[in-house]
Amino acid sequence: MSLRHALLGLLSERPASGYDLLKLFETSLANVWPATQSQIYTELTRLADTGLITVSAEGPRGRKEYALTDEGMAELRHWLTETRPQRTVRSDVLLRVFFLGVLPPEQARAYLTDLVELSDQVHEELRHLVDSIDWDEDDLSVYGRIVLEFGLRFNAMRREWAEWAAGLIK
Repeated sequence: MSLRHALLGLLSERPASGYDLLKLFETSLANVWPATQSQIYTELTRLADTGLITVSAEGPRGRKEYALTDEGMAELRHWLTETRPQRTVRSDVLLRVFFLGVLPPEQARAYLTDLVELSDQVHEELRHLVDSIDWDEDDLSVYGRIVLEFGLRFNAMRREWAEWAAGLIK
C-alpha cells in the first residue's frame, strides 16, 4: 500500500482538505498506515500535479480542498483490483523476539510481558475509537469498522501469543 492510494481512497468518499485528511488518518488509518502531516501535504501536491486529484475549493489562509478526479478513481480501482498486495512484512517486534536469546531469561520474559501490556493498551485505544465514532452506512464507516476489528483481534492474538511465549522461557 502507499500513501498515494490511502489518500485516493479517502477522497473517493468526499472532497477534503489536507487538515481533514490528517484527522481522518488519525482516526482511521493510523493503525494501518501511519502518515505525518508533511507526508500527507507532500503527497497531495504530487497527486494534484499528476492530475489524480484537483483543488476543488480554496479558503482562507491558503486552505485547499481536494477532490478525486476520474483518473484518480481509475488509479484507485486499478490498485485495488489489478495489483497484488505485497507480502513483505517487517516486524521490529518479531525481529527482537528472534534474538531474545542473547538476554538473560528474565529480561526476555520482561520483553514479552511488555508486549502483553502494549497489546492491552492498543486494544483499549482501538476499543475507545470504535466507541467514539458515529458509524453509519457509508463505505468508510463500513470498511473502516472492518479494519478496526482486525486491529482488535490482532492485539488480542498478540497478547495471547506473548503470554504463551513468555511461558516457554525457562
